[in-house]
Amino acid sequence: MADCRTIQNRRRFLRGAALASTAVIAAPTLMNGRTLGFDGQVAANERITLAGFGIGGRGGYDLGVFMEQPEIQFVAIADIRKDRREGVRQRTEEKYGPGVDMYRDFREMLPRTDIDCLLIATGDRWHAMASMMAARAGKDVYCEKPCTMTIAESLAMETLYQRYGRVYQAGTQRRSVANFQFATELCHSGKLGKLKTVHANTLHPAVTHDWKPAQEQPPIDEVDWDMWLGPCPWRPYNKEYIDGGWRGFFDFHGGGILEWGSHTVDQCNWAACNDSTLPYLYEPNERGCVATYKDGLKLVMRDSGWMGLGTCSVRYEGEDGWVETGDSGRLEFGSSKLRSEQRAYSEEGTSANSHVRNFLDAVKTRRQAHSRADIVARSHIICHAAYIAWQLKRPLELDLEKYTFVGDEEANRMISRPIREPWYI
Repeated sequence: MADCRTIQNRRRFLRGAALASTAVIAAPTLMNGRTLGFDGQVAANERITLAGFGIGGRGGYDLGVFMEQPEIQFVAIADIRKDRREGVRQRTEEKYGPGVDMYRDFREMLPRTDIDCLLIATGDRWHAMASMMAARAGKDVYCEKPCTMTIAESLAMETLYQRYGRVYQAGTQRRSVANFQFATELCHSGKLGKLKTVHANTLHPAVTHDWKPAQEQPPIDEVDWDMWLGPCPWRPYNKEYIDGGWRGFFDFHGGGILEWGSHTVDQCNWAACNDSTLPYLYEPNERGCVATYKDGLKLVMRDSGWMGLGTCSVRYEGEDGWVETGDSGRLEFGSSKLRSEQRAYSEEGTSANSHVRNFLDAVKTRRQAHSRADIVARSHIICHAAYIAWQLKRPLELDLEKYTFVGDEEANRMISRPIREPWYI
């Protein structure tokens, strides 16, 4: 049995340890105002960390919109071009301070657990591949459009985002712009009567299948040409490609229907059926395509005959009237009764402000964003099917369950494109 002195010493030790523990817990922790959310700052546990992949023209604009949001902290940039990596780091560190990391290969950035979201604004060839890799790495994604290059990529991306449960927002920002929303609401509310035809402003579909002459390839740290090509076929280096001159070349571009149709066909499908289906019949013409839904509704993809309301216009025609709108924010109506519905909208269709805000709200609430992956898959499949019909110069019927063309093996071979190793979807 322990003597009294031993018992007293033990009690004294335990009492001292308890007091020390309490002192540690009660001791004040010094934190700066930004961490705690003082002076209008967002507290650290409410911040959303953002990284970028391929931030050039439109991506630079998107980045500016993200940086205006109070909860955003930009932490890393990946780009195949050294000048762009350094330019984005300098720009973002002016706002956030030192600590923005640079990567030539975006795969090295994906395992980072301190990155919540990825802004993808590369050329079209990378959009689907990078979006799927980011989702597998546990990132939410805001990706510029067009979001896929083929029907196969569209289906794969929809399936993957359903499996991983990540938030996806395509850069089809007109989903969040008020004049386009209002025109769609006129369709859904029945104020146009039964819809007969919806019109999407597209560009001429043609692209070329040749490529630019070879130039001397720069050092890999200056321009990683192999990474620029990514899943596309190997082609000789030419500086015009990396300066934006890749549009119009089949290897890197999906054609004019996809270029603008990723916005306008998306709007029309939303207005026509609230995204629940897509047309089954695709009949090409000289400069576009007319697609037909199972209920007889027509979707006209055309590059001319618009009313001058701005780029990426749409027109919805019903039995009781029509409405047309575009990026200017203005609307025109087909009757005095509908004209009484006129509204004034200040945000132009090219603005991403509302769309970025919708994405960040979805990231925080885990609700779906306006331009989620399954919606984007349907509207892009329409564009791809129309472009395939236009290339083949004949009508095509799409099986809406299998997403293959009925009785046309040549068209079915165009549902996907070869992917260069080591990339895959």
